[in-house]
Amino acid sequence: MRSVKAFAPATVANVSCGFDILGFAIEGMGDWVRLEEKDSPGLEVVSITGDEGKLPKDVAKNTCSVAIQAMLDHLNVEIGMAIHLEKGLPLGSGMGSSAASAAAALVAANEFLGNPLEKKELLPFAIAAEKAACGAGHADNVAPSLLGGFVLIRDYHPLDVIKLHVPKGLYCTLLHPHFELKTADSRSVLRDSIPLKHSTIQSGNVAGLVAGLYEEDFDLISRSLRDVIAEPYRSILIPGFNEVREAVKATGALGMGISGSGPTLFCLSKGEEKAQAIADAAKEVYQSIGLGVDVFFSAINTLGGYVID
Repeated sequence: MRSVKAFAPATVANVSCGFDILGFAIEGMGDWVRLEEKDSPGLEVVSITGDEGKLPKDVAKNTCSVAIQAMLDHLNVEIGMAIHLEKGLPLGSGMGSSAASAAAALVAANEFLGNPLEKKELLPFAIAAEKAACGAGHADNVAPSLLGGFVLIRDYHPLDVIKLHVPKGLYCTLLHPHFELKTADSRSVLRDSIPLKHSTIQSGNVAGLVAGLYEEDFDLISRSLRDVIAEPYRSILIPGFNEVREAVKATGALGMGISGSGPTLFCLSKGEEKAQAIADAAKEVYQSIGLGVDVFFSAINTLGGYVID
């Protein structure tokens, strides 16, 4: 019986100033999907682990099966696959949990079928899965999970995705407080319109961040990690946000922001030693306010999803 297993990494979306258009992948954390050949045609979600029984096995609702079915429809292929999902990411964490599942499933399915498509060509199917999972087909998590590195979504109509340069030595520290923040609540606080001056500031910061990545100018990256559109409203929903920001700033962090819709926070830094110092400082703050936190740091993942065996 044929079997393929793939991994796709966790991601940070928005990256402060890049609301819905920027994202990057991290090392070490993510989801695994194993596909097995079935005698009968059609998809079946056979097992899910690491989700505490919360994810659906209904093929019309599970991100893995939705993504694979969209791919099969595009290729006009009918085949039987049994899907086994291993969750390494917490649900609703702001680390691209649903995106990692869809990306791993697509990488595995593409390998299963003999790699008829390039990685970038898998993106529309991953977006379809995201839409099924959360009602919005954004690519700022699925694109970096599939492709790796820093990714810019320039446009959706048609889809135009660009991989950006990643400076050597750029690290990310993730801070996942033991606190649930629903995406719907995080979205509900956003404003329908923004002042022109805020649009100008945000555009300048996005341009500055992209330039800083290519120039490997860490000071410019730091100055550009500022969000005036979403963070001012979302940060009030996250306990200890301001205290943590001040603490990590004192360690020399390039900047801190909300990963996706939260509650996970991300900090960028130059070098592993600084990333560790940020983690230690953040732990002290969370301990002082009586809130548990999971801390993880890594270099930026430039590989994205890949086949394990």
